[in-house]
Amino acid sequence: MSSIEAHSIDIAIVGAGAVGLAAALALAERGLSVAVVGPHQAPRDGRTVALFDGSWRLLGDLGLAGALAERAAPLCVMRLVDDTGSLFRQPPVEFKASEVGLDAFGWNVENAELVEALAAKVKETDTIRHLAGLVSEIVADDAGVTLTGEGFTPLRARLVVGADGRQSRVRVAAGIAAREWRYPQVALTAILSHTRDHRETSTEFHTRKGPFTLVPLPGRRSSLVWLLDPDEADAVAALDDAAFARRVEAQAHSLLGAMALDGPRGRVPMGGLSVERFGAGRMVLIGEAAHVFPPIGAQGLNLGLRDVMALREAVSAASDPGASAVVAAYDRARTADVRLRTGAVDALNRTLLTDLMPADLLRGAGLLALSRLRPLRRLVMRQGLAGGMGR
Repeated sequence: MSSIEAHSIDIAIVGAGAVGLAAALALAERGLSVAVVGPHQAPRDGRTVALFDGSWRLLGDLGLAGALAERAAPLCVMRLVDDTGSLFRQPPVEFKASEVGLDAFGWNVENAELVEALAAKVKETDTIRHLAGLVSEIVADDAGVTLTGEGFTPLRARLVVGADGRQSRVRVAAGIAAREWRYPQVALTAILSHTRDHRETSTEFHTRKGPFTLVPLPGRRSSLVWLLDPDEADAVAALDDAAFARRVEAQAHSLLGAMALDGPRGRVPMGGLSVERFGAGRMVLIGEAAHVFPPIGAQGLNLGLRDVMALREAVSAASDPGASAVVAAYDRARTADVRLRTGAVDALNRTLLTDLMPADLLRGAGLLALSRLRPLRRLVMRQGLAGGMGR
């Protein structure tokens, strides 16, 4: 470790993606000195994030509503379509935000736009330091944690927050075990324009290869997340822009009319990750350092922002943000929520990948119940938004 005297702060956040930057802003609001360590991560690869109502209001509380309003599209209806060809295929199910008293479930924005807006807000916040270097060493003791790396003076923090993704250095340093798994799928992402209005409706087709989802963006534009097996993903990704757009239009049954590529494309292997606990010593985990799963039901980043809200609550009344009671409170707050949603998303994805009749029957029965039973549909909508609705 470096012999240079470390600079002391309250909280160091390792990782400068959307969740790490949001955590910096939320914790700095509590009067704490905060540093974010790591380069901004905002690749333009066609990925967007559907921010649920609670996540959107959190960003509004952090002063970002104005910066994001013109870049995001509201999600007023979420439609599920069984496109598996199953014998038990049910009619489409629509969830309307108005059924649970909301104008919109949330807002869809490009991931790169979100990170850029967060980074700009961090830059203008006096109580936050951003250090673009990478952490190379993490040494913890009972009183604090010291971070060293290239390009910055060593930091001594009372609490370290790992927002550094699935290969988290903080998680390793904290001695927190993680379980990883892979799915036989690749997600293709893109932004497309189309000739028909999306009517602020997100449509998720459930296919035998996984979900195929079109989510509204401002204007006659939508983002795509399309899960395929690796061989087919390679073949589709190899198409030129025009042929790719035609393939997407055909897969969507021309729901939005003729389509054209209107932004970058991306390709992401699919996997999952869960941790045995969400904090240890003076370190806690948020975002993909703590949980990873397929892009189903727009749960990923929203779950990370719920981590931020829970951490803000845990440290709010503490004189020492890294005290064992704070870390234990955060762990308790996140365990049930993350376990439930990880299990639900994993189960749904795996039922799509099998043609076994019992799985088809169970999924079909569930969609039928949702389409026929309004109280059940409203309960599912509230549970899907839970933890971030605040109402």
